[in-house]
Amino acid sequence: MNKDRIKKVVLAYSGGLDTSVILKWLQDVYECEVVTFTADIGQGEELAPARRKAKMFGVKSIFIEDLREEFVRDFVFPMFRANAVYEGEYLLGTSIARPLIAKHLVEIARKTGADAISHGATGKGNDQVRFELGAYALMPNVRVIAPWREWDLLSRDKLLKYADQHKIPVDFKKRKGGAPYSMDANLLHISYEGGVLEDPAFEPEESMWRITASPQKAPNRAEMLELGYEKGDIVTVNGKRLTPAKMLAELNRIGGKHGIGRLDLVENRYVGMKSRGCYETPGGTIMLKAHRAMESITMDREVLALKDDLMPRYARLIYNGYWFSPERMLLQTLIDGSQKTVNGSVRLKLYKGTVLVVSRESKTNSLFDPAISTFDDDGGAYNQADAGGFIKLNALRLRIAGNLAKKRRR
Repeated sequence: MNKDRIKKVVLAYSGGLDTSVILKWLQDVYECEVVTFTADIGQGEELAPARRKAKMFGVKSIFIEDLREEFVRDFVFPMFRANAVYEGEYLLGTSIARPLIAKHLVEIARKTGADAISHGATGKGNDQVRFELGAYALMPNVRVIAPWREWDLLSRDKLLKYADQHKIPVDFKKRKGGAPYSMDANLLHISYEGGVLEDPAFEPEESMWRITASPQKAPNRAEMLELGYEKGDIVTVNGKRLTPAKMLAELNRIGGKHGIGRLDLVENRYVGMKSRGCYETPGGTIMLKAHRAMESITMDREVLALKDDLMPRYARLIYNGYWFSPERMLLQTLIDGSQKTVNGSVRLKLYKGTVLVVSRESKTNSLFDPAISTFDDDGGAYNQADAGGFIKLNALRLRIAGNLAKKRRR
């Protein structure tokens, strides 16, 4: 890339060590104006320090945006309508936040007339792919600067030395080594990777976990929770109507108290390597369990089976950064269409890390017919004799194959 042609760049900026170094590096190496963008997606950190740091280095255009409601409404909710789970366990907490950030990076680039965007994702991870695929989908000719793929500051010590040379304020914990892993947080989850967790045999210490109680130390009494659904989305918690972001925050609070949502996983990154990560997703764990329960009485068997067949592919699309791809949008249309009947309520029992569905009800869309399902006299609603022919027809191919095998043995 011709560095001389870059006049203005929008940087996804957290105010931490990495992006603070990147800010100064962009100014020095590209000799360009830097616009900073900080997204509040529920990471639980004060954002004012990011503004102060950006001002220290002469940044004139500083964007700090509260995206919590948009994040849950337009990204988390559609994903949970699909019951998306990557590799059988991961609820995609980091993956689903990246297209939202990419979307706003591009919007700010257009608004400020920037030539390029920049991010702090490393050249080994998934996030570089997610940010850039999202940006290219929305702004095809955007230029992307990924410092981790260009510079030689490839260790914490080198970053700290650069920060000292350029008088970049560094958090004391970062200077002393801080936590023995890197963290990423948003309203859906917290992830922990790297450092001591790079040994898959290492059991993380209890103090690592931030938002969930240890199941062993969780309350000894179960708590009941009722969720109300409209078209596949949660609209009420214990009868109270909440906005999407406030709903998820409340489920995080309740689930975290009961030790729900911890996960220790070795996953396959899109770039080809395996990676060990630990995750806390209390609200999302509750949402997945409840949504499947709601679908169980309101969705046709084959529609539900089709959704389950498509889910792993849909989850991979999100994990790999294809949120804005035509295939994800096509799948979303199908998924959203299936949710028109997913209306009603689910009651759950939360206890020491477990979520147990205890009831589900839909006054308008339930396909559960007690008159047919009963083990008592159904008054002729279902003729049990019909099952004989049904079984024989379905067994026909098995009987043909069995007869052929029998002839071969003679």
